[in-house]
Amino acid sequence: MGKSGQEVISRLRQMVLSGELAAGERIAEIPTAERLGVSRTPIRIAFRTLEQEGLLTKRPARGYEVRQVTLSDITGAIEVRGVLEGLAARQAAENGLSDSQKMELRQLLQAGDQLFENGQLDEQDLALYHDINQRFHQIIIDASNNPAIAEALSRNEHLPFASVSALAFDRNNLILEFRRFNFAHMQHHAVFDAISQGQSSRAESIMREHANATLGHAKIFSQKEDTNEKMQVLQ
Repeated sequence: MGKSGQEVISRLRQMVLSGELAAGERIAEIPTAERLGVSRTPIRIAFRTLEQEGLLTKRPARGYEVRQVTLSDITGAIEVRGVLEGLAARQAAENGLSDSQKMELRQLLQAGDQLFENGQLDEQDLALYHDINQRFHQIIIDASNNPAIAEALSRNEHLPFASVSALAFDRNNLILEFRRFNFAHMQHHAVFDAISQGQSSRAESIMREHANATLGHAKIFSQKEDTNEKMQVLQ
């Protein structure tokens, strides 16, 4: 998928997260493409991706509907991912990394360092980080030599914001977003160090915390729920 396609997915994901696309709202390709100023092709791909992530539901007629997603939905899915990826990091540390895995992980870390060295981040940078992040996690899963982890993660990825690829980016708070993703990148450095030194317990702990850090960004859902409840009381 091209960079522009990943940006569209991230933008729509953030619109769902922020409530700009409300639960139950029907969305279609043409008006959404016009709204974002892109062609229909990346919109079509984005809709399918977000359907797989559990954020959209395909309607019997044309178009999709935004699913109702709660903080508890996200929390449960991310906690499961943290356990699974923590186990992968532990077993990768116990097994040891191959020379090729070490080399590629170092290259990914270096690419991330270059991405964050400017002190700012935009949606195009996020598309690059998406690829770095996805590959970094995949190598650790592969290094665990445990196919059951990959299988379990594959099933869990169909839940809202559970996938490592499910990155959202708030264009209205660029400073906070830079800090958030830079912190995640620093955790990549820490988990690589732990795995390389065979520190299995430390590697597992860091990887679980790495997944659970996503919950901080999901707190907006609890705010939305509180607001909705207050509005219902006032009506």
